[in-house]
This record gives sequence, C-alpha cells and structure tokens, in this order.
Amino acid sequence: MNKASVLRTLIAVASICLALVNAARADIVVGQVAALSGPLAPTGAHMRAGAQLYFEAVNADGGIHGARVRVASLDDGYKSGETVRLAREMLRDLQPLAFIGFVGTGNVEALIEQKVLSEAGIPLIAIRSGAESLVRRNDPFVFMTRASYGEEINKIVDQYATTGYKRFAVLYQDDAFGQGALPSAEEAIRKAGGTLVAKGSYEKNTTNVSAAVKTIAAASPQAVILIANTAASAEFLKQSREAGNIAQFVALSVTDGAQVVQRIGAAKAEGLALTQVVPDPNSQTVPLIREIQHNFARFKPNDVSVNHTFVEGYLGAKVLGEALQRAGPNPTRKRVRDALESLRNYDAGGVFISFSPKKHLGSSFVDITILNRSGKLLR
Repeated sequence: MNKASVLRTLIAVASICLALVNAARADIVVGQVAALSGPLAPTGAHMRAGAQLYFEAVNADGGIHGARVRVASLDDGYKSGETVRLAREMLRDLQPLAFIGFVGTGNVEALIEQKVLSEAGIPLIAIRSGAESLVRRNDPFVFMTRASYGEEINKIVDQYATTGYKRFAVLYQDDAFGQGALPSAEEAIRKAGGTLVAKGSYEKNTTNVSAAVKTIAAASPQAVILIANTAASAEFLKQSREAGNIAQFVALSVTDGAQVVQRIGAAKAEGLALTQVVPDPNSQTVPLIREIQHNFARFKPNDVSVNHTFVEGYLGAKVLGEALQRAGPNPTRKRVRDALESLRNYDAGGVFISFSPKKHLGSSFVDITILNRSGKLLR
C-alpha cells in the first residue's frame, strides 16, 4: 500500500472515530410537563421559553461537554392526573435526563405520591410552586429555585403591618396550593398583631370568584392577599373594584402583572401589588438579567416577553446547566441529581442558589412590586 492510500485509510478511520464520538454524545433531553393550555397557559409557556432560551445560547456556544440540550414539553392543562400520565409517557418515549418547569403544587405532589420521580431516579428542578408542603417534604428529587410562599406572605404582612394595616383578608385557590399557603397567611397575620377578617376560595382551573368577592368585600379589609393564579386574581380584582372594595390587593408571585393588565385593563389593575421571586426583568444592574436581555435579542423568541416567569424559567435552566457541567461528559440522572445537591451559593448572575441534602429550597429572594396607572410594574 502506497503512502497516499495509507493516508486516505487513516483519514477514513479518524472520520469514523469522530462520528462515533459525536453519536455517543447525543442530545441531552430535558423534559417539561406543564400547563400550555387553559388559564395557566402563559405560565407554562413562559417557563418553557425561558429554559429554551438558556439552552439555545448554550448550544450555540458548543453545548455541554459537546452535547446539545433539547427541551421537550407536553401540555397537562394544569391537571394533576395528566401531569403524572404525561411524565411517565415522556420517560418511556424520550428518556429525559432531567425534568424542569412543572407548574402547580398539586401537580408536583401527585408526581411525588405516585413515585414517578423516585422510580425513574430523575431530578425535577425549577418547579412553579413555593408550597410549604413541598418545602417540608424536601423530596430528594425536587429542587426549588424560588422562595417559598411562606416567605412571600411574610414579606407582604410585614410590609403592610408596619404601615398600620391591621385588617387582612385572603383569597385562596381551593386545592393543595391555596390550602397549603393559607396557614402561613393566618400565622403571619397573627404574629404581626393583625386580624384575618375574611377568607374566600375558588375552584382550581376556574375563575369562579364571585362568592369570594362578596364575602371579602363585606368584611371591609384593609389588605387582601391573593393566593391565586393570574386568571383568578385578575377576575377577583375586576369584580372587587366593581363591588367598591377599596382595599390594597397583594398577589403572590404566581400572578403575572402584565397578564392581569391584559385581561382587565390598566385602570382596574392599577395599584395591585405583587411579590416577585426573581429580579426585575428590566434591570440593567443584575448580571443575570443583562445576560437574558442579550440572549433574547440574539435569538429573538416568538410570542413571549421577558417577564418574571420567563426569568424564572431561564434561571432554573441555568442552574440545571451548571449541574450538567458538573456531572461530566457522560451524565446520568443520578450524577445530575447529586450535582444539583452539591451546589453551594452558586452565583447565577447576582442571584444565588444553594442546595444541600437537607435543603432543596434554593433561594429566599422576595421583592414587592406594584402596577402603576400605565400598567407598568414599579418597585
């Protein structure tokens, strides 16, 4: 064999080896099962879009240890039974390495109770819930990148109690989400020396709030805490304004201010205060937000805006990306889970996340914003 033939043979062998290496480093699949239809569709969609933007930027820069990351999403319509069914379907068909961005307390609790996560040994990060029940469980496979609802409620009550508010009311969703957060509100109000003068509920996946509107308005509270999703919060605020209720309304972070304005108009939304568990999406000083704004301009996602929910999805993906890096070039679900649990004071860009075996609540950041007459959020 002459030198030219040998050279061609060596090149061919090298090409085959390179192809085998690339084949071995197949796409990493990250799975999401969340509400992409119904009242919470914008929440699931923005969580997904935030995560997708982060991984799109990572892929453009060479991936993670040479592997591309793909986000696969399925729509559970905010129904717990569908969350369980579709998560199992995704595990069977797509074999994701991790789950991300699931929406709803009851939905996540159903996954845990049905042993979906533990049987698959798969970590779930950046859930759209801060329920105390999930914090107390400290499930080995669930990692929360937001503050708890209890911390949000404490922030609300502390801020308004110090300015003289004594009479509080609560609107809550009548399921694991609302029922789990309600005791935190009752305890915070009691500790602040206030009185819970009324509470009203509505059914999950509806905006049937009229009975709660009447009950709470009749009690003449000074402040009303909304433990409710965006659609229900918007309808409650609209009907309460029409009923002449002049209380200060304060919603937890699961309510999106921009969507409230879109649903009921800036005039009725003006003055609504909202807690936030991630920094202001318009900030020019927080490195994470500057990174998001840069990548948003770079890749131009369709049909979404950079709101707080989008930031939450991006942050969760960035934390997962760090765990994937630490898990090495041949990651397994166990290695990713262990890498997440090893994160200590991880700086995601001015936002710090810490996990440990005894603590899977990674953040305590809470801020309060308020909608002005133009429908814009102010601090």
